[in-house]
Amino acid sequence: MRLVALTEPGDEARVALTPVVAAKLAGLGVEVAVEAGLGAAADYPDAAYAEAGAAVGGDRGELLAGADMVWRVRKPPPEEVRRMKRGTVHVSFFDPFREREMLAALAEAGVSAVSMEMMPRTTLAQKMDSLSSQASLAGYAAVIQAAACSRGIFPMMMTPAGTLSPARVFVIGVGVAGLQAIATAKRLGARVEAFDTRPVVEEQVRSLGAKFVKIDIGETGQTAEGYARELTPEQIERQREGMAKVCAQSNVVITTAKLFGRPAPVLVTAAMIARMKPGSIVVDLAAGAGGNVEGVEPGKTVVTDNGVRIIGAVALEATVARDSSAMYAANLYAFFEHFWDAGEGRFALRRDDEILSGCLLTHGGEVVHPEFREES
Repeated sequence: MRLVALTEPGDEARVALTPVVAAKLAGLGVEVAVEAGLGAAADYPDAAYAEAGAAVGGDRGELLAGADMVWRVRKPPPEEVRRMKRGTVHVSFFDPFREREMLAALAEAGVSAVSMEMMPRTTLAQKMDSLSSQASLAGYAAVIQAAACSRGIFPMMMTPAGTLSPARVFVIGVGVAGLQAIATAKRLGARVEAFDTRPVVEEQVRSLGAKFVKIDIGETGQTAEGYARELTPEQIERQREGMAKVCAQSNVVITTAKLFGRPAPVLVTAAMIARMKPGSIVVDLAAGAGGNVEGVEPGKTVVTDNGVRIIGAVALEATVARDSSAMYAANLYAFFEHFWDAGEGRFALRRDDEILSGCLLTHGGEVVHPEFREES
């Protein structure tokens, strides 16, 4: 079996395969090939891949055409879908809810597409949950970026010239990213408050030394997958009213609320931003999905009339590419190992497996995932 890892488009610094995981694959008898320069942006040199047993270099088109399996971070461009042979297994993030045409093209090409976003959130699949592994690093990076942009310090500091108060950080959304943002801000010495529509997370917030902000918005909860349920317009308005006061007294606000497959809810309005102090910073981790903050621009920093900086964070996990690549590659390897038939020395797509039924988008010339089958 030949597994190929390719360099990513644009400024994506993460990679799907690290030398450590390449060595594990080679140890299973897998023929591993990587494009030259694959890990350069994540500080993984070609020599490390070669030392791990991977073949380095070659024409990109030929690598694709000869692959039985392809690992990537990003979805494949249309021209490369056509270059893969029928039966190739392609594993990456696909953004499937917004890429219906691509799903049809993958099906037509006979490619078996495995979406890492659609990995079931079960105990069995926990080691394969790349959304969580990447979100954790994004939460960390959001705080680091806010601290770097701030013109004040995070911890309290007592000096002969006087005492500096700790920065006040407000985290909205206490999922994986939010929890890591809370923990990181606390490590830097900030005074941290957090809010989530799921009351069940209050204990987790408190265990990290932060204060949980209670806002009565009526009945809420979470989905079977652990995501917050979508709020009604009335609940969103009540939530905004409750958060406005906390935002006004915060030096840093970090928003992490995403609804998988749907646009992110707008939680921080322009009116709320207008009440914040000059020099305050807002980091919107949902900027790429429409944004939690009114006026956010993905990939840019917007400065408001009252001096608030709104950072439209897109894939902040890529700013720590060495570690985010290591975690992503480990997720992919856990998936691979689960389906590896050691006796036959092959990767076996077991269609009846609960993990595969959740994340396999296309197979055998068809769109097979029930979420997308009828629409493609």
